[in-house]
Amino acid sequence: MKRLLRQIRSFFYLTPRAIRAFIRRPGTTRFPYEPAEYHTAYRGQVRAVPDNCIGCGLCVRDCPANALALERRSKESFTLRHYAERCAYCAQCEYSCKFNAIYLDNAYRPSVTNKEKLQVVLVDKRGEKGR
Repeated sequence: MKRLLRQIRSFFYLTPRAIRAFIRRPGTTRFPYEPAEYHTAYRGQVRAVPDNCIGCGLCVRDCPANALALERRSKESFTLRHYAERCAYCAQCEYSCKFNAIYLDNAYRPSVTNKEKLQVVLVDKRGEKGR
């Protein structure tokens, strides 16, 4: 008897929801056929303004995922790399940078089959000796 009551209750609970699901428009997007629209707060790619970067390393120090690496050759010569496969896109690097040299934009990063393509050189400054 209890089993029959549960089945009846379940039927009356699920039937209106199933009918609404058939009547409603799909909640999916038309992505391959139309450009995708992203939320304004979407964090897609880490970018840099090389002219603003002085190589202080605050962004590298504060990155919780170790997604940034600063390779220093001399005081004026350095390379700032971003490893997207490690990145959590938390924007801590943007908050830490006092010179507005690094930021996250809302551009979509396409998928890749080679992991090395996810490593991006954000800033490559060469000093007097490197020129």
